[in-house]
Amino acid sequence: MLKQRIITALVLLPIALGGFFLLDGGAFALFIGAVVTLGAWEWARLAGFEAQSLRVAYAAAVAVLLGLLYMVPAVAPVLLVVAVLWWSAATFLVMTYPDSSRYWGGVPGRLLIGLLILLPAWQGLILLKQWPQANALIIAVMVLVWGADIGAYFSGKTFGKRKLAPKVSPGKSWEGLYGGLAASLLITLVVGLQQGWSAGGLLLALGGAAVVVLISVVGDLTESMFKRQSGIKDSSNLLPGHGGVLDRIDSLTAAVPVFAALLWLAGWGSL
Repeated sequence: MLKQRIITALVLLPIALGGFFLLDGGAFALFIGAVVTLGAWEWARLAGFEAQSLRVAYAAAVAVLLGLLYMVPAVAPVLLVVAVLWWSAATFLVMTYPDSSRYWGGVPGRLLIGLLILLPAWQGLILLKQWPQANALIIAVMVLVWGADIGAYFSGKTFGKRKLAPKVSPGKSWEGLYGGLAASLLITLVVGLQQGWSAGGLLLALGGAAVVVLISVVGDLTESMFKRQSGIKDSSNLLPGHGGVLDRIDSLTAAVPVFAALLWLAGWGSL
């Protein structure tokens, strides 16, 4: 398994880095759209579609919607607002699972939830790529999420006792959450001091980083919740040793649109 993980990572890393940082405009939108479409194919299974034809049809529908969104950029602010509202609701669903499953609306509701997860994530990355210091912004949100993941792993392994969401993901602990949050805030603090941010700017950045990290945890737990309900360990086996696409981007699907929304509110980029 370790060998598979390493080989897959070595193959995907240059593709991912090239796609994120070397592509622009329509090429970037198409690259991210391909990733999101694969995620949609996986989500269809979590929503209850077992037939391959239905899963492909859902993925194709998502691809068409992405194309329409690209041609109608005026919808972008609406999607950011939708993302903030959805992830607020998802927090409630995760905290109250399994009772919350009655609110999902069956297969149609789960398919809609997939759109609420995937479309704003795509839109958020498209916006970040268009704003000043685009690549730095994309790196920033990834570092926040990955820093939180690493901090949570070591903190949880060392100090973890109280389960964060035992009915959703028994391996996660409150101590891990605190450790991951502390790691990301430390990264933000170091960057802010190096860049010479004002005290007010630094406080805003720390507050924003905390929101992004916490919502990224909700993104992770949300996918885990639907996998648990479906009795599925991994969203797919597209990435040998790593599971599926959704397994790798679940935290980012929540973090990216919320990160973009916070920057928008702060006046970083125009819509």
